[in-house]
Amino acid sequence: MNRNIMLALAGGLVAGFIAGYFVFSGGSKEEAGPVVAAPTAPVMQAPSLGGGMPGGMPGAAPSGMPGAMPAAPPSAETMARISRIEAAVLADPKNHDAWVALGNEYFDSHQAQKAVDAYARALSLKPGDPNVLTDQGVMYRQLGQFDKALANFQKANKQDPNHVQSLFNIGIVYANDLNKPAEAEKAWNKILTTAPNSEQAGQARQMLSQLKK
Repeated sequence: MNRNIMLALAGGLVAGFIAGYFVFSGGSKEEAGPVVAAPTAPVMQAPSLGGGMPGGMPGAAPSGMPGAMPAAPPSAETMARISRIEAAVLADPKNHDAWVALGNEYFDSHQAQKAVDAYARALSLKPGDPNVLTDQGVMYRQLGQFDKALANFQKANKQDPNHVQSLFNIGIVYANDLNKPAEAEKAWNKILTTAPNSEQAGQARQMLSQLKK
């Protein structure tokens, strides 16, 4: 799944939606080759991390929350990939990259709680990874656990102040879920200061303009 997820701020803050901004390195995970379980060899990490961004159609609830549109069931190909990675982590529970890859597959197939749990295992092996924290935070938001999502994004940005995706997501949660537009404005303005030429800065400018309407 390509995480070019359409975004929207609910609560009357945004009249339209912003689409197709978030691109992360390596293309979609579905374009990657299968991960083969092997007890003695590392599982290749899915090619994109830290690209998770809270999203949804205008007026829609995050997937997994009341009022959300049900996600399509995972394809047979996705389920086969998941089964291979599950076998890999069963064979080698300390394989950090396999846990991340498994979390990414759950992320992309809208299995939010399983993604949270897989990312938690990865973080127990390598704490503080801002990419994994960010993707886990998106999954917390999918579950409606906004405070946990925000805490993840804040921790990710504390670990790496240049990790602008987590900073952008802080603004999304404040504006969309916690009804704190002033805090969202602070987060997005910080992006304009720290990474003015980034893709997230372009998104932040548009979000800020919506906040002022």
